[in-house]
Amino acid sequence: MSAAHPHSAQAHPGQANAERRYEVSRSELPLSCPLPAMALWDSHPRVYLPIESEGGKADCPYCGAHFVLVD
Repeated sequence: MSAAHPHSAQAHPGQANAERRYEVSRSELPLSCPLPAMALWDSHPRVYLPIESEGGKADCPYCGAHFVLVD
């Protein structure tokens, strides 16, 4: 799974929290970690991150993944 496109179509969910930095677009909001395309069974509880009100950047309080909003 690419850090630039974590929501790519897959036959099964991707590994949760496999990357340390993710780029997300406005079409992928609202932002949650793990991302919707990731499996939840091997990760922390889903948490929604207020990336728009945080200047286009947000860090997950559980795993420390860094998210950047790109246009």
